[in-house]
Amino acid sequence: MIIGIPKEIKNSEHRVSLTETNVDHLVSEGHTVLVQTKAGEGSRIFDDQYEKAGAKIVSTLEEIYRLSDMVVKVKEPLPEEYDFFKENLILFTFLHLAAEPELTEALCQKKVCAVAYETIEDSHGNLPLLKPMSEVAGRVGLLNGVYYLQKHTGGRGILAGGVPGVEGGHIVVIGGGAAGINAVEVAVGLKSRVTVLDVNLERLEYISQIFQGRVQTWFSDEKHLKRSLERADLVVGAVLLAGQKAPKIVTEDMIKAMNPKSVAVDISIDQGGCFETAKLTSHENPVYEKHDVIHYCVPNIPSVVPRTSTYALTNVSFPFVQQIASQGLEKALQSDPFLKKGLNVYKGAITCAPVADALRKKYQPFEELI
Repeated sequence: MIIGIPKEIKNSEHRVSLTETNVDHLVSEGHTVLVQTKAGEGSRIFDDQYEKAGAKIVSTLEEIYRLSDMVVKVKEPLPEEYDFFKENLILFTFLHLAAEPELTEALCQKKVCAVAYETIEDSHGNLPLLKPMSEVAGRVGLLNGVYYLQKHTGGRGILAGGVPGVEGGHIVVIGGGAAGINAVEVAVGLKSRVTVLDVNLERLEYISQIFQGRVQTWFSDEKHLKRSLERADLVVGAVLLAGQKAPKIVTEDMIKAMNPKSVAVDISIDQGGCFETAKLTSHENPVYEKHDVIHYCVPNIPSVVPRTSTYALTNVSFPFVQQIASQGLEKALQSDPFLKKGLNVYKGAITCAPVADALRKKYQPFEELI
């Protein structure tokens, strides 16, 4: 199989989809790997390292798509890439299609076979390819939120952990999954006052146990959300429904009731955001103010630490790349029910039920298409 690694073009995206070690393995197995020039520079992986591993360096994004059987990316394709789509191309990347109707339509029209990292499951129902990026996003998102609490960035002028004799800031984390629990870990490490909300009581019990009672846990309902946000200096939204748009559980009225110059970090923004007031920002322009609250809504948070993120992602994504390359997509999907969960679009049809529901499109199971 010919496998293409493009240079990411999303704003300030510096991750790369495969490392030089991954390339070496694929080439040794008889595959051809094409790498767009400078694709790995942001992660400190250079063209000569890819060439030494056996890759062929090509100049343009168009060549990657035109020559490859499978394109392996990090982030969803942008509109300028849609014209490069072709029938039967295998696209393996983060897609977040529930929040991307135009991309979904382009994939269907061109009959691309699109497999999404974020909907692949393991035997326990976990999301192994999403997890490491959620971990990074939780940690970096919390730290960036703390940064914007400082007075010179427009914030309340509060030190998250306080000092002896002065209490620290109050940090509220909504969602106790991978992103949320990593945000909590950093907040506890900073000695902040921390409240965590989730609808899963077992998850709240687990969080209470591992942090030995150092965090307040609340069931996430409207009453507790409103009460916690009124007292928050920093709120982190880390709500996830696999393959679906994030629910808007933080209303505009809740944001209005927050302390002036407090900070709202929406890690769920990749899936549309869990704050009613959320809108996409970027690493170049990461924040805006709404109702006197600073909003940080960057959709590719892990790209700010690209070397760490690239290796964390490829540790879990590469076995699936190998599987698809060695077996072909159809056989790989038939032999691996967990990979099949990742199939979102196949030969013009939407094959992921949550995506179809979110976009109000027809869902067609993979088995009915072969």
